[in-house]
Amino acid sequence: MALYFLTYDLAKSKSSQALLDELKQLDALRILKAKWCFSSDSTSAKELRNRFKSVVDDEVSFLLFEVSDWASLNLDVTPNDL
Repeated sequence: MALYFLTYDLAKSKSSQALLDELKQLDALRILKAKWCFSSDSTSAKELRNRFKSVVDDEVSFLLFEVSDWASLNLDVTPNDL
């Protein structure tokens, strides 16, 4: 299963709830204010980008990346909690 991180800038977007709903469908964990992590084995980063893009408006910017290694400090939740 691949591990993904999504970070975003919602600016003044009205589509923030739609993005949060998509993340919840993926059982994502909010690890920082605007950073989420989730695992998926059924898709690619490009396909996930298109999935998120389909529910947000043009005011939203985000970066989605797949990681194979990570480290953290002082987080309440981590990818280990997935």
